[in-house]
This record gives sequence, C-alpha cells and structure tokens, in this order.
Amino acid sequence: MLVTRLSKVAMTLALSAFAFMVTFNNIIDFGSNYAFVQHVLSMDTTFPSNTLMYRAITAQVLWYAGYWFIIASEGLTFVLLLIGALSLWRARNGSAKAFNRAKKWVYLGATLGFLVWFLGFIVVGGEWFLMWQSQTWNGIESAFRFYITIIGVLIYVNQPDVELIED
Repeated sequence: MLVTRLSKVAMTLALSAFAFMVTFNNIIDFGSNYAFVQHVLSMDTTFPSNTLMYRAITAQVLWYAGYWFIIASEGLTFVLLLIGALSLWRARNGSAKAFNRAKKWVYLGATLGFLVWFLGFIVVGGEWFLMWQSQTWNGIESAFRFYITIIGVLIYVNQPDVELIED
C-alpha cells in the first residue's frame, strides 16, 4: 500500500530531523553538552572511591575529541537517514524490489544511530565510565528513548513491501 510506504518515509524523515536537532543543539550550545562529556569521561560524579576510577579520562584534548566524535556520528546519522528518507520517497511509486532496495540508507543511518546512543551512551558512557552512578550527568534514560525509537522505526521500515495494487 502506498500509505505504508509514505509512513515509512515520514518516520525515517522524523528520525533524521531528530538526529539533525541533536547535532545542531550540540554545536550551537557546545558548552552545555561538552560539560556533560567532560564529567562523564572524568567520572568526577560517580560513587566516591569506586575501584573503577582508573578508567577516568582527565585530558581536556580527549574530552574535545570524544565530543566532536559524538557530534560527527550524530551528524552522519542525520545525513544517512535523510538520504534514506529521500531514497524511499523517490521509490515510493516504484516496484516492491526498488522500494525495498531504497531502504539500505535507512538501515545504515538507523544502525549508526543505534551505535551512537546504545553503544556510545549506554555501553561506553553508562557502563565503562559508570554514568549510571551520577545523579547529575546521567544520560541513560534519554539515550534509551532514542535508541528504542530508532529500533522501532527500523523494525517497521524493514518489513517487506509488496507491489502497489491499483484501485
């Protein structure tokens, strides 16, 4: 059905808009989110005297490098999802094979987004740098909402599309 294809375009475009806004906000309000990265990597708000403090990164250059890597990854997620939405849009009236082939960009963008917010924020930030221990600098709930939304859209977009039926 055309409406199903259009909903997949819309959902992909919405994910792209989200990744754009996150990227844009991180650049425009650089200091706020840089402070987040600084505190998470330095582990300065984790439980006192925890035995995993050897993991802390206290070099400012590495805080900047880590933050710019996050921003670049979020920006690339935006671009891949935007290309995905445009590819789906262009293929919306085509064959099922063409529409399903156009999904590759959505797969790439959603996978990168998942890696940013699950691997980056949950695994690395949350567990390696013990972000879960911080009352102030804890982005686990937000990251969870982000990657679960991405997974939901990815599962939906991944559903095979059939040939359009003429009414």
